[in-house]
Amino acid sequence: MNLITSAPLWLIILFGCAMIAAAIEDGVRLRISNVTSLLVLVGGIAAAIIVGPQWALWQNIVVFIALLALGTFSFSAGWLGGGDVKLFAAAGFWFDLRSAVGFLALVFLAGGLVAIVYLVRRSFRKAGQKRGAGVPYGIAIAVGACAMILLNASAFQHHERTLPAIRIAPHQS
Repeated sequence: MNLITSAPLWLIILFGCAMIAAAIEDGVRLRISNVTSLLVLVGGIAAAIIVGPQWALWQNIVVFIALLALGTFSFSAGWLGGGDVKLFAAAGFWFDLRSAVGFLALVFLAGGLVAIVYLVRRSFRKAGQKRGAGVPYGIAIAVGACAMILLNASAFQHHERTLPAIRIAPHQS
C-alpha cells in the first residue's frame, strides 16, 4: 500500500520534514542521525496503523527488507554509508512494490546528479585543500522521497473538504 496516498496529511508532512532534515544533515556532516531514520520508520508504521491493517502492507515490508538487504550489501562494499542504508530502508517502508519502482528511479536519478555535482566541486578545489570523504547520498534519498510526495497529487486530495457556505444576513436595527 502506498502510504503517501492514504496517510493523514500531518504524517506526510512529518515524513517530508524528516527527509529534508536528513538531507541537510548528510550534506553538512556526511552523517545521518539514527533518530532521523527512526522518525521516518516510526512515521511509516504509524501511518500503516492509522490507515488500518490491510493485506497490501506485505508489500511495504518486502520493500523495507529488500532495501535494507541491498543497502547492507552496498555498505559492506563501501558504496553507501550506514546512515544512508537505514534512511533508504525506512523511507522505502512508505511505498508498495509499484510505487517503490518510481521511488528507486527518482533516488538513482537524484543520486547521479548529486555525484556529478560533488565530482565537479572536487575538481575545482585548490591543491592542498582537504578532500571530501564521500558523496552525501542521503540528499538523493530525500529528493526521491519528497518527489514521490509531490508526484502523488492524490496524497493531498483526500485531505480536501468543502467548507459550508457562509450566509451573511443583513443587519437589522
